[in-house]
Amino acid sequence: MNVWQRIRRGSPVTVGLIIINVLVFLWMLFEFGIQGISLASPFSVQSLDESGALSGTAVQAGEWWRLITPMFIHVTFEHIALNMITLYFLGRYVEMTFGHWRTLVIYLVSGFTGNVWSMFFHPEGLSAGASTAIFGLFGAFIALDVIEQNNPAIHAIARQFSILVVVNLVFDIFAVGIDIWGHIGGLIGGIAVAFLLSVPKRYNNPAVSRWLRVVGLIGVVVANFGLIRLF
Repeated sequence: MNVWQRIRRGSPVTVGLIIINVLVFLWMLFEFGIQGISLASPFSVQSLDESGALSGTAVQAGEWWRLITPMFIHVTFEHIALNMITLYFLGRYVEMTFGHWRTLVIYLVSGFTGNVWSMFFHPEGLSAGASTAIFGLFGAFIALDVIEQNNPAIHAIARQFSILVVVNLVFDIFAVGIDIWGHIGGLIGGIAVAFLLSVPKRYNNPAVSRWLRVVGLIGVVVANFGLIRLF
């Protein structure tokens, strides 16, 4: 079995997302060079803005693509390292459970939702990072605990993830430069889209009613387009 076959059988979406994030970071280093005070902070505010970081002002001016690109942009070496390590371990759990294409949709919708919330609550700020989408992956697994109420293994993992999410959000409150609203939005987006998509048939609980998917659809619409209309 070659490398590509092993990747396809494993977590191709997770691996692919990590590769894209790393390639974007390397492109930014090549394009803008080391402009910060140190290697720990290589990019200037201007270079981040030019790369496609989230800016509410720019979105209002018509640059809607900035609601997508920030989830692939990172500010420092530590920033991308922590996010990619988390994405690797968490993404594999989610991808093994939800499947490949569902994981990709959860990642993209969660990242988009987190960026919408960040834009709405911090319209003058400039932000970037995959953490909005990563919180969505946490949210998806927490939603799975609601869908699969009688699965003790999923319940145990979801409880650990819930504790980790709460600890991170509490830390966000006191940390400087952390976009807590982006994380909350990503979390909500992940829960909503997980309800909407459900999970592969081998995990589905027949007792799950259709209204749960309706709740997911309403959640995705309100969490995104509702705030966009209000912005």
